[in-house]
Amino acid sequence: MSRTSVPRVRTRSAVLASAALAFALALTGCSSSDDGSASASADGKITLTVGTFGTFGYKEAGLYDAYMKQNPGVIIKENPTTVEGNYWTALQTRLSGGGLDDVQALEVGRISLATSEDLADAFADLSDAPGVDKKDYLPWKWDQATTADGRTIGLGTDVGPMAICYRQDLFKAAGLPSDPESVGRLWAGDWAKYVEVGKQYQAKAPKGTAFMDSATGLFNAVVASSPVQYYKDGKLAYKESPGVKAAWDLAVKAVEGKTSQGLKMFDTPWQTAFAKSTFATTVCPSWQQANIQQFSGPGNKGKWNVAQPPAAGNWGGSFLAVPASGKHVDEAKKLVAWLTAPEQQAKVFQKVGNIPANQAAYDLPGVVDYKNPYIGPDAATGLIFSTAAKAIKPAETGPRAGDLTGAFSTGVLLMEQNGKSPEEAWNATVRQIDSTIQ
Repeated sequence: MSRTSVPRVRTRSAVLASAALAFALALTGCSSSDDGSASASADGKITLTVGTFGTFGYKEAGLYDAYMKQNPGVIIKENPTTVEGNYWTALQTRLSGGGLDDVQALEVGRISLATSEDLADAFADLSDAPGVDKKDYLPWKWDQATTADGRTIGLGTDVGPMAICYRQDLFKAAGLPSDPESVGRLWAGDWAKYVEVGKQYQAKAPKGTAFMDSATGLFNAVVASSPVQYYKDGKLAYKESPGVKAAWDLAVKAVEGKTSQGLKMFDTPWQTAFAKSTFATTVCPSWQQANIQQFSGPGNKGKWNVAQPPAAGNWGGSFLAVPASGKHVDEAKKLVAWLTAPEQQAKVFQKVGNIPANQAAYDLPGVVDYKNPYIGPDAATGLIFSTAAKAIKPAETGPRAGDLTGAFSTGVLLMEQNGKSPEEAWNATVRQIDSTIQ
């Protein structure tokens, strides 16, 4: 399939102008007294709203309750959304119509746009928030949320160092090694080896099982571990990107080799498949641990384990930002600083598996030495993921990386679920990018 014949994409100026207008409208829209933002009650207490997606772990780790106990004049209300794509769509709507939360989570795929010259002034500078110390954070994570003029508009909550999580029992049944070191050696250094192991698994697979959950996960993992992804030197470059090409070609091999179950990640059938034990591996950024435990259920405790990935990379990770138009900006900054401090990030990790972006947390008890009682059981996930986090060399993300990830995920699903040929799926993906991302 040729990529050189696809039409050239447009520049990003229109996207930035549109997003900038939305933020500008938000600055006036958020001044309304009934927009759902922070408010003060009759007894003088203020309510801070926190907009999140996925599982940030603050409620699960008891952090909101702890903060309110320490600060009796503050009430915290979280407004969660399950899927980040839905969250981002809603956030863009609210940017134009008002109603921003006092604290807004931002996924790494959106942070480049948020720090752009057009948008950065919509967020408060968090580098001067109480207790914040730049050297505590992973340097590359801090830099991702820092603008050209040196303002830091987001504090890192977590990072997404990758591994491969696999079902030990299904590997044994298929005649493959099942201990983490031996499994990691099967595909060490090359994602193509991972796909080949899938063929070996499928040849003796237990009935009704597939090697991997989704070729979209494979695609995203290969891109995430590549030095060149969707952008190069600030310009959209996915058509010439060796990382995107390798990821697409391997996804095609997985689909054509029938080693993937063809599920859409995070949808209900994907969640149910964990409990039904219908796939043997999933690409496993640190945050995936929470999904495995939640959706696999108590009956599958100890059946999952974790091995090193074919190549190191970062998939996911987020930030907390404070809209500059908020009613209680100083109080919101204090909350963000506290939630992202090492002690709190360590508690989140122990509860839901999100690896801290604050590297000072790695020295705290219960992080590097943490062993997951569900995976393994007692897999040394703290050591595995914290070591991987320090080794990450992130690539340029670009302002629309999150949207591009979604577009290519849809493209891979066209092959997996709709029977489209690789060429048809690629061309449809390019058309989607041309019409919605440029």
